[in-house]
Amino acid sequence: MCRHFAYLGPPASLGSLLIDPPHSLYRQAWAPRRQRHGTVNADGFGIGWYAGSDPVPARYRRGEPIWGDPSLPDLARVTSSGAVLAAVRSATPGTASGPEAAAPFGSGPWLFSHNGAAERWREWGEAAFGSCAGLARPAGRPGPMPEAGPPGLLSSLEALSDAALLWALTRQRLRAGLALDAALAGTVAAVEAAGGTGRLNLLLTDGRSVAATAYGDTLWYRQRGATSVTVASEPDDDGPGWTEVPDRHLLTATPSRVRVRPLPDRSPAPSSMAAAPAGHGASAGASSADHDSPLATTSAPKGS
Repeated sequence: MCRHFAYLGPPASLGSLLIDPPHSLYRQAWAPRRQRHGTVNADGFGIGWYAGSDPVPARYRRGEPIWGDPSLPDLARVTSSGAVLAAVRSATPGTASGPEAAAPFGSGPWLFSHNGAAERWREWGEAAFGSCAGLARPAGRPGPMPEAGPPGLLSSLEALSDAALLWALTRQRLRAGLALDAALAGTVAAVEAAGGTGRLNLLLTDGRSVAATAYGDTLWYRQRGATSVTVASEPDDDGPGWTEVPDRHLLTATPSRVRVRPLPDRSPAPSSMAAAPAGHGASAGASSADHDSPLATTSAPKGS
């Protein structure tokens, strides 16, 4: 379910990134090529982008299919950015509709998207949210501690959906000072420890770097020289340079460097999340199987 996309690099029009490619995110709304679950992503869409030196991104979200918005082509043609995160939605059955349920979700400098479906998310949501209680703010990191998980948590989400819950779990960790990759790894571990299952492809950016998980659905990336990187559910063209991320792996990327590592093994208890590392480029889930993917060793494309 869903398709999402992130770009970091020289400023480019939203149209050139999201509409113009032959298999763009726009087209993936009705004709995805590698989506494993569902065939149409018509339950809304959203675009987030960073403008100039403003660290807080703009967001444009709608509850209708992306092809049904007559204003989008003009907006995308004249709006440029060097950091973009966008998504088209196929809603999990039983979740909310409308623009507030469409990714990207956002807070402060962060944008977040979920491609997948979390099974029985209402049942384990409270327990997973409480797993962040043991997180200590890293030394030297100012700011509020992550919010607690009060009774009625689910009714307080931005939208009553699995994606909004996963965003709340990730936002907790970001506000505690964890790096993007550690926050995503922590969210996955919290879900698993609370008994949650499903497809947890998560995508997160702060406008300077991108973190993503491949967990039950497809994830690809492509670097162009040392200047740009694209991370997406599937390639938007058949050109060279696309590399697929293995399932149950964590990706971190900047325009000049991509790192792909296995996610940590399933945690036996939520308390294990307190040890997640902090700082940009933190090695969440690092192991002897970890590998970097610098420009000089970008893998050959697979299946495109």
